[in-house]
This record gives sequence, structure tokens and C-alpha cells, in this order.
Amino acid sequence: MDTANLESKLWAVAKKYRAKMESIEFRNYILGFIFFKHLSVKLEHYCDELLKQDNLKFRELDKNTKNYKDVIKALEIESKENLGYFFKPDQLFSIIANKGIQTTDNFILDILNQALKNIEQSTLGTEAEDDFGDLFEDLDLTNSKLGKSESDKNTLVSNIMSKLDEISISSVSDDLLGDAYEYLIKQFADEQKKNAGEFYTPREVSKLMAKIVTVNKKKLKSVYDPTCGSGSLLLRIAEEVDSIGCYYGQESIRTTFNLARMNMLLHNIHYLNFDLKQDDTLKNPLHISEKFEAIVANPPFSHEWDPSESMLQDERFSDYGKLAPKNLADYAFIQHMLYQLEDNGIMVAVMPHGVLFRKNAEKTIRDYIIENQNYLDAVIGLPKNIFYGTPGKTCLLIFKKQREHPDNIMFIDASSEFIKQKKKNKIGEEQINKIFDTYIKRISINKYSRKVSLSEIKDNNNVLSVNKYVENLEIETVRNVPDILTELNQTQKELTKIDNSFNEFLEKLTTK
Repeated sequence: MDTANLESKLWAVAKKYRAKMESIEFRNYILGFIFFKHLSVKLEHYCDELLKQDNLKFRELDKNTKNYKDVIKALEIESKENLGYFFKPDQLFSIIANKGIQTTDNFILDILNQALKNIEQSTLGTEAEDDFGDLFEDLDLTNSKLGKSESDKNTLVSNIMSKLDEISISSVSDDLLGDAYEYLIKQFADEQKKNAGEFYTPREVSKLMAKIVTVNKKKLKSVYDPTCGSGSLLLRIAEEVDSIGCYYGQESIRTTFNLARMNMLLHNIHYLNFDLKQDDTLKNPLHISEKFEAIVANPPFSHEWDPSESMLQDERFSDYGKLAPKNLADYAFIQHMLYQLEDNGIMVAVMPHGVLFRKNAEKTIRDYIIENQNYLDAVIGLPKNIFYGTPGKTCLLIFKKQREHPDNIMFIDASSEFIKQKKKNKIGEEQINKIFDTYIKRISINKYSRKVSLSEIKDNNNVLSVNKYVENLEIETVRNVPDILTELNQTQKELTKIDNSFNEFLEKLTTK
């Protein structure tokens, strides 16, 4: 099965049943069920390999199996150490799904709920606990939106699981299943629209950012996203390198945090190789002792935060002399990320256009970054309406602490090159490659890109607006009023001449 086929099949199931509740709520159920199916398939395959020498099958184990308790215990130990979790054969996704479509004795809500709890509880006291704890809390099987009665809820859940069970993923690679999972996340983002930016960054932007932070690198010790959403940005980096030591991320919204953990595990990232935390990154940074080789982020635009005076003593902000405004946390996120960036690292952040020119405290911070730190390496202006949550202009800011070109900043105006679509504009593969090549080679292209000296930027009061340095629009020639009147008069004469010719033509037609 190819990616497109799997994506269409999974989305067909989602579309069939999503009208039952709000899109964002149904997303949690359908993605949670797909993830449970993935865990079931993975566990069954792993246990079948362990049982092969005994000529046994995991799903066929029951209390009549010889030494059943000992066999289950041995499988549990091995599975928890290597997969991070375990549950018994009668709680496999396909077995529960088959029970749900029986004509009698088909109530599965209690069995399903217990299976999900067992997955979480199997990790208690282990290194996987943080990655599986309360992972299925958004799959509330008592939710009245699933149905008015227990029978209605059971029918809906049974139907969804049965349809998903018909889609075989046993031979599907983790990459293919991961792509399909992210495809569904995108589809729900399209429906969610305004708030979708909380959990999803458009794939093409993620790809561009991943390419930038992995330049000339095949291995990364660590990658970090302080506002990781569904984890898609972190996972995209893996497509550009051979290996990543550990994925780090923090997310404030609990439901989105659960989605990110599922996304990691579904992409076959071992539980020991990612460390995601749930809390407000600015208020309570939970990886603050770490430094990272690559940092990517798409923070919530112009987010509100609490810049109390005590924050000026925080090492992340103390050098700048000012705190980002209460209703504009954009620079607070930048400061936080710069603090955690390795000396040899690279950081790319999506930002609203206002960070390039806004005044007051933001200007003070911007001045310090440009003049004192000299960490800003490039500014890339992006097209309108490519991000969820804002139809306006956005930009990518690229930072390095050890810059190869410390005397200039690269400006790229990619705002007019995009593929227009009904819901969201899109950056195509050609545009991604053009932006990337222009940045890496620092090419100056008429009306597209330019290397700008720090002295010129300082002369412009450290305003970073792309159109101040890259002329992308034709400038109309200033003309005086007499010239305009002369042209209008000439145009009127030509129109009169055309009218006379047309009238003559009509007269000839009518006289025939």
C-alpha cells in the first residue's frame, strides 16, 4: 500500500464519522484509535517473534496455554524494556474491534477503556512512564457527544474501530504510517483553521526549516522545539539527517502534548530518544539546563505572557534590559531559544512580520541581538496566508552564535512566490529550493535577495523590514499633473475615434 492510498483510506473513515462532534474533539478520538491500532500491531509482531521458537502466536495465548502466567510475564518484561509498554492478547485492537461488531455480547467500551489504561499503567515506574502517562486521557469513552446512550456510544466506537481494522498496517513501514498520520493532522488543521496553528506547521515550511538547521550535517546530537505542537517540526528534521541523538520539546496545551507523544512513538522514535514535557515554556522551562544543536519553532503569534519584574533576573532575559510586552511574547520566545542554543548551533523561528519593525521594548531587544550579540544571520519574508491562525505576513528568522558572515545579514523576499490555493497559500518545492539555495549561497538576486551590511541596518535604526532592503515591487514614476492631463486628453481622442468607426460600421450594416 502506498502513502496516498493509506491516507485516503484513513481519511475516509474520519470523514464518515466526524460529523458526530466538533472536528477538534473527533480528531483526538480517530487519531487515538489509529495510534492504539499501531501499538497493537507493533506489540503483536514483537511478541510473535519471541514466541516463534515455541510455535505459539501472541493473540492465541489464553489461560489454557501451558505455563500461561510465566509466558505472559516473560513477554511483559521483554516488551516493556524494548517497546516501553505491554498489554494482554485479549486487549489487542483487532480482537476488541471484532467483538464490537458481533450480533450479541458486543459491548466493548469497558474492555477498550481497560486496555488503554493498561498501556499507561504498564509503564509506571519505568523509563517510559513520562512518555506513556495519561496518553489516552482525551479518549473519554463516557463523553455524551459519542452518543446519547451507552448503546449509541458503543455502536459508534465499534463502527470506527471496525472500519480502521479493515485497513491493514501490518506491512506498512513506520515512515509511511507516520506520513499518513500527519496527513490526518493536516486535514483536521484545515477544518480547524484559526486555532490549528497551535498544533500544526505546514509541511512545506517545516521542510524548509529542517533543511536550514541541518546544513552540512548528517548527525545531530539534539534538536529542540519549545512550542512543539504535534511534534511535526521535530520529526521533519529527521528526514534530512541520518540520525538524531534526542528530540526535546515542550508544549503548554495538554491535548496537543498527548498528540505529540503519539506522533513520536508512531514514527518509531524510541521512548528513550525523545523527551517531551508539558508546561508553559516561558513561565516554566523544563529543559533549561540543556543546550541544543538545532532549534526550530513556530510559537503562537503575538502570544500573551506574564512579564513580571522578576523575569528581568532570569538569565534568558537579563542581558537585554527589557522584557517583551505582555501581549507580544514573540521576542520572549526568541530570547528563550537563543539562551538554549549551542555555540555551534543554528536556530530557525517563524515570526509575525511585526518583530521586524515594532518599537519600544521590542526595539531594545532587537538592537541588542543585532549590535551586541550579532546572532541574526538571515531574514526571510514569506507569503501571506500560509499559516493557520493568521492571514498576514510572516517571516523566518535564522540565528547562529558563530556566524560565517558576521558583517552582513541575508534578506530574502519570498513573499510573492507561492502556489495559490482555496484554503491556504502554499510554498512549492521549487520555491523551497530557491529560498534554501539563496540563503546557503548568499546570492543577491534583483528584487528577491540581498546581503545587507550591519552598518546599513544600523543606519536604518535596526529596522529589519524585508522591503526596506529588497525592492520587490515596481516603483511607479512620479508624474506631474499637466502630463497626466495630456495623456487623458489623448486617450479620450482615441476613444472618440473608435466610437466613430464603430458607428460607421453599424450604419453600413443597417443600410444593406
